[in-house]
Amino acid sequence: MNFVMNTLEKNRIELYADQLFDWLMGKMFDIIVAIIFIIVGLKVSKFIVKAIKRSFDKGALESSVSGFLLSLIKGVLYIVVFTMGAAIMGFQVTSLVTILGTASLAIGLALQGSLANFAGGVLILIMKPFKVGDYIIQNENGCEGTVSSIDIFYTKLKTVDNKIIVIPNGNITSGTITNVTIENKRRLDLLINISYSSDLLKVKDMLKAIAIDSEYNIEKNSTVVYVDSLGDHSVVIGLRLFVKTQLYWNAKWELLEKIKIAFDENGIEIPYNHLEVIVSDRN
Repeated sequence: MNFVMNTLEKNRIELYADQLFDWLMGKMFDIIVAIIFIIVGLKVSKFIVKAIKRSFDKGALESSVSGFLLSLIKGVLYIVVFTMGAAIMGFQVTSLVTILGTASLAIGLALQGSLANFAGGVLILIMKPFKVGDYIIQNENGCEGTVSSIDIFYTKLKTVDNKIIVIPNGNITSGTITNVTIENKRRLDLLINISYSSDLLKVKDMLKAIAIDSEYNIEKNSTVVYVDSLGDHSVVIGLRLFVKTQLYWNAKWELLEKIKIAFDENGIEIPYNHLEVIVSDRN
């Protein structure tokens, strides 16, 4: 019985081998053409990838983005070359293309969030609305800090109290971002309350003198002092000047301190809320 089974198995293998040989002989020309096409196609693909890489290098594209895009382009070109080679040999590639398309759609739906973050990362690294070291504010969520790293999927911010905020790139590109430090100079606006009994013109002269004398004021002629509003209990005076962006907070803290000292020395009252309690003895 075993001898019969082994004989049948051997005959079946020989049959398959004969069929394969006949197929190879019948497709010999197509196979040679397909092999030549694949070899040439791979060389052309490498040439295209190198040309694209040179253009990326000239455009100063981030290495992480250029590396991923080059790998993606190379993979697509290789798939096209081998698919066309299979078609030359007589294989039906329509079903293969359909399967690949369906699989790509399923993967795309499953990774929709990740793909959105990846696309956002590519846009950030190409368009460069901000860079590492910039201080940005994500207006929708109120997240702010100094950009410590920009990755393909996430951007990391370091807050002033040394915390790390990780934001998906898709959220960043779908909303509005304020880049605080992109310019070399920044306008400093201060609002100061004074009482209605204070000498308004004297206060304005004092504030302008303090601002002009400040070492942080980089545009003395652009200094502006104005009445911002007339409140219920105070007059609101506005002070505007330009300072270096990296010294913004130092300038604000120093000016507020000097203004308070000057007001104390000249008897200028800064109003604050009072609570008046009236005790009535009805007996």
